[in-house]
Parts: sequence; structure tokens; C-alpha cells
Amino acid sequence: MKKPSWDARLRRAEQLAAAYPFAAEILRFYQPLARFQKELDAHLRASCGAAAQSPEAAALRQPLDLSVLLPRFPLFLSLIASVAPAPLAQLARELLREGSDRWVQLLSAYWAGNRHGENLAENPRFFFARAFLQPYAEFLAEHAAISAFGAAPRFCPVCGGLPQCGVLRQEGDGAKRSLLCSVCATEWDYRRIVCPACEEENVDKLAVYTAGEFKHIRLEACDTCRIYITTVDLTKDGFAVPQVDELAAIPLSLWAQENAYVKLQPNLLGT
Repeated sequence: MKKPSWDARLRRAEQLAAAYPFAAEILRFYQPLARFQKELDAHLRASCGAAAQSPEAAALRQPLDLSVLLPRFPLFLSLIASVAPAPLAQLARELLREGSDRWVQLLSAYWAGNRHGENLAENPRFFFARAFLQPYAEFLAEHAAISAFGAAPRFCPVCGGLPQCGVLRQEGDGAKRSLLCSVCATEWDYRRIVCPACEEENVDKLAVYTAGEFKHIRLEACDTCRIYITTVDLTKDGFAVPQVDELAAIPLSLWAQENAYVKLQPNLLGT
């Protein structure tokens, strides 16, 4: 499935910020972030297009190409320091002062082994690695082969990341479900009636919740493991961009927190 372009993501963020005032702040922070990601994507395509097609890129497990990435990281930190909410901006300024050795450690640690979400909550600095490396992961994933990565189908078959959200697309008289990777934006097919966290199949334990503001977004929760995932239904809004629309679904996230559900994988902005 073709990924939405960076321009499509930016246009959608602008539309949703105007439509949903409660999500405007988070989406207006996302817009300069996505513009940087778009520029980094263009830089990567110009600098290392051939390398991405090598066999070593096939599963996104090769070491980072720091010679291409690292010179851009201080620009990224400076941007976040200028546009982010105060706590995140302060972290960006601290990282800027720490210098390149610390940047290498942070980026390499995230890339090597922290893509399943184990340390993202405990270490807020992984936001910087995740956001900065997202275009790199997506770029490599374009040339990667689908494989049986990880021990469970909830993990991305290209990079092993957890899904950011689910996606429903028209198929015949119904809708087909896929999961969207939080790291490399790969989509892979997933069964419709099953929990992607614990694989519960009992329909009586799998609940669906919606909010009046969003006819095309639903929260799918499991009462066995208390994990939920947000799903964007493209059969109800074909203009939706799942990774952007999911950012705007703040009322559903708040409801889930109030009812003791935990998200399978927080999105890029932590909701």
C-alpha cells in the first residue's frame, strides 16, 4: 500500500487543526515537525538512494548511516527547541548542549533495540530519536522485503515495530483491516476480530468505542489485557491520513485513560 506523501500529511494536519480546536495545538506542533521530516526525506533520497536498495537494507537492521544523518540532528533539535511545548523544548536544548557523542548514543540505542516500546515511556528523550529517524525508516522500508520479523503478528514484518494504529479499507461488501507501523509506516494485513496485543478472539471481550467528533475513528479495546488501539476507517472518510487523523483523536485517548485502558503504542506525539 502506497504511503501518504509528506505533503498529504501536512495538508491533512492543517485541515484537522481547523476542524477540531481541541487538537489544534498538537497538530500545529506536528506541522513544522513533518516539514522537517519531508526535507530530511529529500536529503536521504539525494544522498543514499543506491544504498537503500542493497541487500543489507532488507530488514532495517543495518547500522545507521550516521555520516548522512548526524549533521542534520542539531538542526532538528533547534527546531524542536523553538516550536515544542516547554518541557520538550527544554529537553531539546539540553541535548544540543551535550554534543555529538551523546547524539550518537541516543540514535543508535533507539535504532538497535528500542522499537517495541520498552523504554519509550521511561525515557522521553527517545522522542527525538523516533521523530528524527522516522523518515529514514520509511525510506529504507520502501526497498525492504516483508519477512516474519518478531514472535507475533502484531510486530511490523519489515522492522519489528509496534503498530501506531489500525486501518480499515473497503474490500468487497465489507472492510479489510491492516496495522500501520509506528516506526517505518509499513502496513500489513491483520485479522479483523482479534486483539493485536494478546490475540484475544472472544468477541465478548473485544469492545469498540467511538466519539461523536469522529465518525471515521474508533477505539478498539480488549477487556482481557486492557490494551487498546485506535483505528481509522477509510470507508467512512477516504480523505483521512491514518497517521495524522490518529493524532487528532484526543477525546478517545482521554476516555481510554479514564477507563484504565493502555495504548498498545503511543503515537509520535505521545497520545
